[in-house]
Amino acid sequence: MQWKGRKFLLLKRIMQSAVGKKIGVLGLQGSIREHVAALRACGATVVEVLTAADLERVCGLIIPGGESTTISKLMRRAGLFDEVRARALNGMPVWGTCAGMILLAQGGESEMEPLALMDLEVERNAYGRQVDSFQESVLLELTEEVLFPAVFIRAPKVSRVGEGVKVLAKCGDSPIMCRQGNLLATSFHPELTDDRRVHEYFIQMCNG
Repeated sequence: MQWKGRKFLLLKRIMQSAVGKKIGVLGLQGSIREHVAALRACGATVVEVLTAADLERVCGLIIPGGESTTISKLMRRAGLFDEVRARALNGMPVWGTCAGMILLAQGGESEMEPLALMDLEVERNAYGRQVDSFQESVLLELTEEVLFPAVFIRAPKVSRVGEGVKVLAKCGDSPIMCRQGNLLATSFHPELTDDRRVHEYFIQMCNG
């Protein structure tokens, strides 16, 4: 009962602090609706970011899972690539899931143009094809250690972690959730579950 009371108070504080602040979801391609729904369930005001003007309205940005090469090209076409990179370098929290992780990383074996914001290298689709998708309970180090139902769909695998990167979760020996200051990357899809704790964690990052 005591733990449930603490959890309720924490969620209440997150929802109260989220009011009035706008968090963006890059709306070009990928699991956009799922992230929007998850953020709104946490009490956040959400902006679907399609233009540089949209980006100016938000205090944090989620780059959703999808197809990393397509997202990179669409960001260039929309005039968002350099703007997102500049805002992130200036401290705006950015969270990339799956394809978003690939975009935040240094590139690894990928030929597409990454944002190259995190000191990570990744291998695309390292967990297999669409038919090899799976869910596994993993231990996440958020504000405390929690078990989380991680969904992997054509997920990237981290092949190198830089000194300034903190690994918050692993699947086996492979990092699957990493943070570097204002930047967060997950190889799995929290938006495809009913568990909102990673979204709550990102909202806390946006609240400073």
